[in-house]
Amino acid sequence: MDRRRFGETPFDRLAGEANRPWIGREETTTERREVDSVADDRESEPEPRRALPADLARRVFDVSPISTVVVDRTGAIAFANEIAAETLGLTDETITSRTYDRSEWQIYYDDGTPVSVDEHPVTRVFETGEPDFGFEHWIELPNGSERWLSSNSSPVLDRAGEVEYVVVSSEDVTALKRREERLTSDHVRHLEFRTDQSAVPPSLRVEADDVRLEVDSVISLPDGTTVQYMGTSDLSASDFVEAVEEVPHYRNVRLLSTTDGYSRLEAHAESTTVSEVFPSLGGRARAVIIPSDEVRFCGELPGDVDPRLAAAGIRKFHPDVELVSEELVYSPHLLSDIVADALTDRQTTALETAYFGGYFDTPRASTGDELAERFGVTRQTFNQHLRKAQRIVFRHLFEKSGADAR
Repeated sequence: MDRRRFGETPFDRLAGEANRPWIGREETTTERREVDSVADDRESEPEPRRALPADLARRVFDVSPISTVVVDRTGAIAFANEIAAETLGLTDETITSRTYDRSEWQIYYDDGTPVSVDEHPVTRVFETGEPDFGFEHWIELPNGSERWLSSNSSPVLDRAGEVEYVVVSSEDVTALKRREERLTSDHVRHLEFRTDQSAVPPSLRVEADDVRLEVDSVISLPDGTTVQYMGTSDLSASDFVEAVEEVPHYRNVRLLSTTDGYSRLEAHAESTTVSEVFPSLGGRARAVIIPSDEVRFCGELPGDVDPRLAAAGIRKFHPDVELVSEELVYSPHLLSDIVADALTDRQTTALETAYFGGYFDTPRASTGDELAERFGVTRQTFNQHLRKAQRIVFRHLFEKSGADAR
């Protein structure tokens, strides 16, 4: 197999150290005394160490079951073993024609953020001279598929103690990642994303305490728009309505109630919003948190849904968003899951709209006519969906929930 030639390699140096004779180098007085003492106690000299073949290191690297590449100080990839070529879906000639920081390497963090050259472990090893272990990332292969890798990068020093090469060994952990996804199907993944304050209207760019806006529900309407229910105790009712009205894609913002300092409103969104990203993936939006210098979007996804999908969805609105927190929480099969499976989409929509719209409050924050108008149906049709949904919920609560949960 043709390999790129490059001076004295790490392999040559390894073989040279193995073959270097101990006798013949300058001895210290202490070493000579220790050798004489040992020699007195032995009847014969030990056999000299068997010399290792000069190309052994290269041969070992080539047949190693761990994907291994060697990067020289110019950034060029000087060597790639057979398993590396297989893992990366490229020939070794193609790999060794590139540098480690070339744009062809589609390398990403867990949330889908590209790994920059400055954050690349090889860059860190060249800069610090220290190894970098346990770097987990995924890479997009030439055929469009993804492969998860966990890599360890170690320096090879020259005689002056400078980093001459970096050896990168990577393990394919794709199967483990897939198994982890299957095991998390009974879990909920709580996610928090961060971006700058340009994501919210000026009136919400606070200087002091954080403002937290709860996202109670995002309901899709037949015409492709949404009704969103939000609440907060961090703003007065008038400030809350004013702030939401400043967001361009909201119209018909309506205050529903203010109880014990907590205000809830309804907003009709004509275009898609960040809050829709989570329900579109089977999860739900939870809150928007606004500290003094940033904005955080909080939501949850089913445990077996890739969080990168949420990151990609939010980046359509805010390209610089990044995942800052992720927590996997066990979520047993509860009544809400059972009911969700039993209801039709229209029944679910009617029930959610009635609940979050204040239809069950006293006094009512929304009338049946107002809710029916939202969906472009008659009051009779809306009431029919609502009554059926209520009956199913009560039936599971009082009769079937225990059996279904088991």
